[in-house]
Amino acid sequence: MAADLSWMSKRLEQLKAEDLDWNPPILESASSARCKVEGKDMIMLSANNYLNLTTHPRVVEAVLDATRKYGAGSGSVRAIAGTLDIHLEAEKKAAEFKEVEASLIYSTGYTANVGLIPTLVRGKEDIIISDELNHGSIIDGVRLTKASRAVYPHNDVKALERILIDNKDAERKLIITDGVFSMDGDIAPLDQITDVAEEYGAMVMVDDCHGEGVLGGGKGIVAHFGLQGRVDFEVGSYSKAMGVQGGILAGSELVRSHALNHSRSWLLSGSQPPGVAAAQKAAVEVLMDEPEHVNRLWENTNYFRKELQSLGFDTGRSETPIIPIMCGESKIAKQLSSMLGKSGILVGAIVFPMVSRDKARVRTQMSSGLSREDLDTVIAEFERCGKELGLI
Repeated sequence: MAADLSWMSKRLEQLKAEDLDWNPPILESASSARCKVEGKDMIMLSANNYLNLTTHPRVVEAVLDATRKYGAGSGSVRAIAGTLDIHLEAEKKAAEFKEVEASLIYSTGYTANVGLIPTLVRGKEDIIISDELNHGSIIDGVRLTKASRAVYPHNDVKALERILIDNKDAERKLIITDGVFSMDGDIAPLDQITDVAEEYGAMVMVDDCHGEGVLGGGKGIVAHFGLQGRVDFEVGSYSKAMGVQGGILAGSELVRSHALNHSRSWLLSGSQPPGVAAAQKAAVEVLMDEPEHVNRLWENTNYFRKELQSLGFDTGRSETPIIPIMCGESKIAKQLSSMLGKSGILVGAIVFPMVSRDKARVRTQMSSGLSREDLDTVIAEFERCGKELGLI
């Protein structure tokens, strides 16, 4: 007799009753600034494709050429027979761009975090110190360890230092922070964190998935603060600004060798399809050769945020192309998202439990592919909807 799974139905019914179940929109075209969603032409403000590279000709051609040469898959995990020369070329190019010794590519940013963190600590004699707003993949990685744990208030370096003082006798001390925080779009004070870490002999790990391609001329938060060689573990993602797929660890040759030999999510996952590896390399080359993509992203970001603020919208702590429109109540955020969707603008409502009950927002994400006409259309619709909902 099959197991009783009625608890799943009850849990799903509860989610639906609270309007918290996921119903993802279905794209019928490329994820670009203008896209088709369930038969309707939309302006995309809800993707991580900051530099609009998903459809860049050099990236697309790299996928096609590599697939013809190597086939659709690699046939194995990297550790056994799944490492192709194109994987090593992509890693070399990423390290060159980031100005570090080496890099290691994972299947996703998530697997980079959950695979790396457990290799850096052992038991209760070690401590992981984490920002309270760190991404869920970091939280999951920490949960896989047996280390002691401490959480400091968001971006509060003084509180972080107090924890380090209180745990000065810990054998290994690992500080972990997001680079750009995905819900608010603010930036970690990584320069201050690194200074404090060095004073107390702690390792530093940053998850820069939303900073790559955005900060530091596209090189990320480590370059933004000029910290190359001082941040031990820089984790990132190809699936956001790079427009492709995959995760990456950048740092020293020693860090790469350590992760390669100990990180289970790398050792036990099939390697990236050849076409994806080629696209990863091509995307980085585009960033190196065509800095105008990053420049346009910031032009759009600064214009859009300024115009929204001038209308009276609260954009929270945003410093980056992630620009939340704070709504307070989940109901208001969902209404705003729905109204904009009917007007041909795709944005997501971020509500509890993803954020606090009183911190619901509509999260917009800029792209270099958005035209000024696109932005003006969106701004006008935000003004209309915002007035109707009493947000401005």
